[in-house]
Amino acid sequence: MPPDSFAVLEADHITKAYPIGDRQIAVLDDVSFAVAPGEFVVIMGSSGSGKSTLLSVLSGLDQPSQGRIYIDGVDVTDWSEDRLAPIRNSTFGFVFQSFHLVPSLSALENVAFPAELRGDKDGRQRARTLLARVGLGARMANFPHQLSGGEKQRVAICRALINDPKIIFADEPTGNLDSKNGAGIIDLLIQLHRERQTTLVLVTHAPDVAEHAERIITLADGRVVADEWKVIHADSQRATVN
Repeated sequence: MPPDSFAVLEADHITKAYPIGDRQIAVLDDVSFAVAPGEFVVIMGSSGSGKSTLLSVLSGLDQPSQGRIYIDGVDVTDWSEDRLAPIRNSTFGFVFQSFHLVPSLSALENVAFPAELRGDKDGRQRARTLLARVGLGARMANFPHQLSGGEKQRVAICRALINDPKIIFADEPTGNLDSKNGAGIIDLLIQLHRERQTTLVLVTHAPDVAEHAERIITLADGRVVADEWKVIHADSQRATVN
């Protein structure tokens, strides 16, 4: 079908299957939905439901077996890695459960790295501003092994934001954190999403994380079984950075 002209991101009848012996096992089965600019969407489901695979396909880290992916109405499904890599660096920001920081780089260097890949001469200064913004102004010179889990995830969030992406993809961003630090990371993501009007697509299995979203897409056995919108009152969920 034609792409949704008002969507920043669209999945159109996405299927993803993997060969197991002489069989094809479908992890995603005919998934379709569109995401509007500035929307906060949670993709929720139990372990094995296909939610992380869906995030990988949406973000161009993996290709679907069938179906199409559109970014700003442009079909990027069959793009080569050489074409996709710059788009991922400039249009997308990524926050992963396992942080994925470069161990040999300081917090400042980790955040600035995507900007420097683009040849951005102001990347270091903007990285300093972002780290100060999330309370890590005194930790910029520290390496990942010198940071707590919550601090590492804040660095990862700053790295995701450094190139002013249209879309942030967050895959179980609280999965390796205790409940206090996890809640702080969700508050931070919500606050930055609202300030910057960035589209936020977040994968989780946790209902307490999902309840903050404007929209919850629920997967089961690789299929969308629910797609629900909620009214979020900013005054009742004002995020703070501790």
